Amino acid sequence: MKKVIIASKNKGKVKEFRTFFAPHEIEVVSLLDLDEEVPDIEETGESFVENAALKAEEVSSRFQQPVLADDSGLIIDGLEGRPGIYSARYAGEPTNDQANIDKVLKEMKEIPTEERSARFVCVLAIARPGEETIFVTGYCEGHIKTEQCGGNGFGYDPIFVPEGYNETMAELDPAEKNQISHRKQAMKQLEKRMHLL
Repeated sequence: MKKVIIASKNKGKVKEFRTFFAPHEIEVVSLLDLDEEVPDIEETGESFVENAALKAEEVSSRFQQPVLADDSGLIIDGLEGRPGIYSARYAGEPTNDQANIDKVLKEMKEIPTEERSARFVCVLAIARPGEETIFVTGYCEGHIKTEQCGGNGFGYDPIFVPEGYNETMAELDPAEKNQISHRKQAMKQLEKRMHLL
């Protein structure tokens, strides 16, 4: 069976990738499953692509195996693309979802409804020893609400309303959210490149 390392210590994310790869008979191994402790890789890139590549390539060269890494975040047009690559730590360190949401809502206080468009972006990088890194990108378009609603999900889900919906991501059933999420869209792109693993 083929094996791919997911450059993540996020159990929820790893579970999602396991479910995705299972029908393709590809075994998923997370950084938590390895015998060797892998230190956190600093995301010093200036784009989602650069950060995903940094993580995938570093782990791939260390273990000489195919590695998949993702970098994702929220782009808000009314904030000139912020929080972007700083989505997780927008309100500073340590990362705090509620503080991030509060900061976005405060910064968008004066922005009218029709100018609140936004999208979640997910870039997946697949690094293989001696090969060029492959990238796929998924998007989930929507807009930012003026107040937070819903208790499901994480991150900016309570203020993000996906296109075609009246509810925030955090109000949707998790299974429904997973069908329209940016990560799901990126995985659909990845499915077309599965032969390269």
